[in-house]
Amino acid sequence: MKKVFGILFISLLFVACQQKINKEDITKINGYWEIEKVTFDKEKDKDYTINESFDYFQIKDNKGIRKKVMPQFDGKFLVNDAFENVVVRFVDDKAFLDYSTQYMKWSEEIISLTAENLILKNKDKIEYHYKKTEAINLLDDGKTTK
Repeated sequence: MKKVFGILFISLLFVACQQKINKEDITKINGYWEIEKVTFDKEKDKDYTINESFDYFQIKDNKGIRKKVMPQFDGKFLVNDAFENVVVRFVDDKAFLDYSTQYMKWSEEIISLTAENLILKNKDKIEYHYKKTEAINLLDDGKTTK
């Protein structure tokens, strides 16, 4: 009986500690995000030490885009015309990013969102852990990056 109460207590504690995402928090998504790791439901986590691309979000009034960008040594980003439309959706105490392209639609739940960190979870319970990043200028030419 003690084990049952212990499990219930831990479960309630876990649910109570989950971050509630508010509409005001969504502006924190805007900008460049670098993936740090991916956690799988039943597999070993995958850490990313070096990334060739970042995710760029631009969302206003709960609509916007996500685009893959590739940082360059001079602090600029290499981009193409491909992007995903994004709509922010709130259901009960949860927030979702609904993506769409010409070819498909999918959703990810926002598990955690701060000015520096973002965790998204897809329908397969795979979590994507991001950290906020900026342009990197390795040429050290004294110019500021945009």
